[in-house]
Amino acid sequence: MNEWAFWGCLPFLAVAFLTDTLTMKIPNWITAPAVLMGFLAQGLSGGWKGVLFAGAGAAAGFLPLLLMHVLGAVGAGDVKLFAGIGAWTGYFFTIQVIVYSLLFAAAIGWIIVLKRREGFRRLRSVARLLTGIFYMPKWTLFKSRDGDMLRFPFMLAVVPGAAAAFLGGWI
Repeated sequence: MNEWAFWGCLPFLAVAFLTDTLTMKIPNWITAPAVLMGFLAQGLSGGWKGVLFAGAGAAAGFLPLLLMHVLGAVGAGDVKLFAGIGAWTGYFFTIQVIVYSLLFAAAIGWIIVLKRREGFRRLRSVARLLTGIFYMPKWTLFKSRDGDMLRFPFMLAVVPGAAAAFLGGWI
């Protein structure tokens, strides 16, 4: 990934961060230009190789997040935003951002659980879920009731995840 690609992607991340933290949504007016501008920037800098680079990156961001969306872990805006991140920065950097973002999301989730003092209840819920998977596997076991879901804006984890991936390339 070229350093300019990260800096080109950063304004989209900043605006997505603001809208996600305020409304828990990332609208299409952010994600569509992120994807299109990523393809355009890579195409202008690298020709058809740049377009293929952007396509591979967009797929690397879109497909894993689509699976997470189907499981109820992230919203559709996050899926499209990661396609934009991938179009700008390519598949390798995008995979790194996904991994770091999931690590930050896990840490944020546990901080919230501990702050609410519901750690034991959550652990019992996970134990029941695992027991249910072994005795009667159904896809509905992966979906929990809305009151049981721990929700926070995923961009709270994506921004530090992107920073960690960017800084990790320099270490």
